[in-house]
Amino acid sequence: MGNNEKILFDDGHHKCVMFSFDDESHEDSFLSVNQYLIVQNGVGVLIDPGSAAIFDEMYEAVSRHVEIEHIKFIFFSHQDPDVAGSIAQWGISSNAKFIMSGLWVRFMSHYGFMDMGRIMSLADHGAKLNFGEDFLKFVPAHFLHSPGNFSLYDSRSKIVFSGDIGAAVVPSPVGYKHVKNFAQHMEFLHAFHKRYMGSNKLCRAWVAQIHKLDVAIIAPQHGLIFEKENVKLFLDWMNELQCGSDFLNELY
Repeated sequence: MGNNEKILFDDGHHKCVMFSFDDESHEDSFLSVNQYLIVQNGVGVLIDPGSAAIFDEMYEAVSRHVEIEHIKFIFFSHQDPDVAGSIAQWGISSNAKFIMSGLWVRFMSHYGFMDMGRIMSLADHGAKLNFGEDFLKFVPAHFLHSPGNFSLYDSRSKIVFSGDIGAAVVPSPVGYKHVKNFAQHMEFLHAFHKRYMGSNKLCRAWVAQIHKLDVAIIAPQHGLIFEKENVKLFLDWMNELQCGSDFLNELY
């Protein structure tokens, strides 16, 4: 397993893998992009698989953990190209169903994906999906940052795959995958969240839902993951965050 992969959970039957494949033309920005895979008893769920530019790398990496024809679902937290840009390629190479907010179904043809019968659209309040002996819960995260946005909770691993919530722009590649010092990391969190998140009211609504779950890890689509005490520290920080429309006077 290379430097672009990290096992977040593995109990012998259920495994969660974090990948970190960036579009090489943007390496100097250091906005690392994370992709995730859940595998239970040989059946896979791919999460935010990324842009068309990284498809070949992702396909090879994912196939080391699960047979591509056994990927049952591919979930897109939102519509951005660094999340969903490879949908047409995964549509051709897999038999998976694609799960996303109902707001974004009509936009997928702009990525070259035309088989709308394979899309499972999520209503605004989300959904709960049985996955083997466990379940996946699609948690509303609207306007954080996308107007049609969801986080995904895996009940077996207790991981929240949070999309852009928790994302951070670090000043240089750090060589590790998890937050080590939350107080120092706040600077990089704030730089991203102040503009990309909708408002404190929306942040609090999301945090309230996450508090109802048994969470061990929060895994964002960019930057570093939150484990152990940093989960609580991040949720407390997010609950008090002033962002987006809270700064209306600065923006207009």
